[in-house]
Amino acid sequence: MKKGILFDLDGTLWDSSAECTEAWNKALRENTDRSEQFTLEDMHRFMGNPMDVIAAMMFPDETREEQSRLMDICAEMEHAYMYANPPKLMPDSAAVLKELAKEYALGIVSNCQDGYIEIYISQCGFSECFCDTECFGRTGLSKGQNILLLMERQGITDCIYVGDTQGDADAAAEAGIPFVHAAYGFGKTDGCAAAISSLCELPEAVERIFSADRG
Repeated sequence: MKKGILFDLDGTLWDSSAECTEAWNKALRENTDRSEQFTLEDMHRFMGNPMDVIAAMMFPDETREEQSRLMDICAEMEHAYMYANPPKLMPDSAAVLKELAKEYALGIVSNCQDGYIEIYISQCGFSECFCDTECFGRTGLSKGQNILLLMERQGITDCIYVGDTQGDADAAAEAGIPFVHAAYGFGKTDGCAAAISSLCELPEAVERIFSADRG
């Protein structure tokens, strides 16, 4: 029996909203003739959705092909900008995840574009804690399907998903695993196995959930 904890990224392990906002606005200013300039509040609303959904939210009057083209422009700028301007990690990330990695297989499953998780992995300082990652941009699958894909790949039989939005809760339900709500993040959820106000509370919540499953 192999136990795992899988994490959402934005709003759960780091807060890249300010950096993403600046990068996307910069991309549109420098590479298009469009006038949109998005706010931090817009970014909080976008985050957690698959990239095609975000593109439709950003450019609702465009064709799907044009939405995809504009999103690619923003994503390219985002990668370069975030490598030069690292987002802030959630407090106590290193200590908590290093401790959890001693007992559980840790991974990241996000709705982001391919290459985005790799920015976090390269900058967090504890990349050795994670055994695997998966994302919408790589597979085109739903977050719930990607959770199941990673679990199968790593031989994880008992798993918990940690995220901050209703979409994350829905993904955990789709995968048939317990959900821990990172209530310090960007969203609210209906129904969870546990809610935490900081990552420091996660080890206790995880132990409680796995213990209940054993009972």
